[in-house]
Amino acid sequence: MSKAKNNSNPEKDAERGKIDFIGQSGLMAGISVVAVLISLGLIFTKGFVYGIDFSGGTEVQVQFSEEVDVAKVRAFTDSLGYDNAMVQSFGEENEFLIRFESASGKTEEETNKLNNETIQKVTEGLKAQMPMNADGIRRVDSVGPQIGDELKRNGLLAVFYCLIMILIYVGLRFDYKYAPGAVLCLFHDAIIVLGIFSLIEHEVNVTILAAILTIIGYSLNDTIVNFDRIRENEEVFKGKPLEVIINRSINDVLSRTILTSVTTMLAVLSLYFLAGGVITDFALALGIGVFVGTYSSIYVASPIVLLVQKYIDKSQAA
Repeated sequence: MSKAKNNSNPEKDAERGKIDFIGQSGLMAGISVVAVLISLGLIFTKGFVYGIDFSGGTEVQVQFSEEVDVAKVRAFTDSLGYDNAMVQSFGEENEFLIRFESASGKTEEETNKLNNETIQKVTEGLKAQMPMNADGIRRVDSVGPQIGDELKRNGLLAVFYCLIMILIYVGLRFDYKYAPGAVLCLFHDAIIVLGIFSLIEHEVNVTILAAILTIIGYSLNDTIVNFDRIRENEEVFKGKPLEVIINRSINDVLSRTILTSVTTMLAVLSLYFLAGGVITDFALALGIGVFVGTYSSIYVASPIVLLVQKYIDKSQAA
């Protein structure tokens, strides 16, 4: 009986039984470009529904002791003279979020005084006119317009500086051919998440900004794992085309990528369905981000490495 010979070949091993991610990169690039352009279109034309963190104003979270519909709560705010107040169902049963525009005074002291008068008028009116227990007013937040603008500016700067530091880190940690893919991947993820929030008109506030930064970290971690394997395989499969090495590398870590995404998504779904309150939108942003971040680490970051390498090779040959 003849013995089976070990005829393993690195070139064949690199392509055997693997999903051709790089072969699909052209189609996926088109989908990504369309998704980003649509998201940017929504952001610049439709805009965001800013929370009081960014827009300023007064927000009252209230829970009534019996069933109350939104129309009755709106009638109450109209009776107080706040025709532009926003009322929405929130959290548990018979729980609502009532938001009023920030008062505007000549000085900061006058603005604070007017906001405090609004809070007192609303809370006293709720206790007098609406069915509620002693602890029915769950939360009252007030942010001045100047502080809101400052928080918005600082939030954007935080994201910008985060991306700059990531660009430097990836360039030093690997090679500068990897850095553009990592950073563009993160822009891709953040823009799509914000575009979806603009489309569905969910509130964008400091909590969502924290979710965006968390998504950036998650997506970067996925991307770094792929980059690590690409760099390792560049040594193992010397002389092989880079597209074959990248494809092999993505397949090598695919099971890890899927397991990480699924377990993270289970935690996010638990938050979304069980936590309630402000955590719901946070979990929604994370859920979208986990899906988009997993996709982009495979179909955005890695193919861009290939494009950058081709550009470098072309420049050196010229």
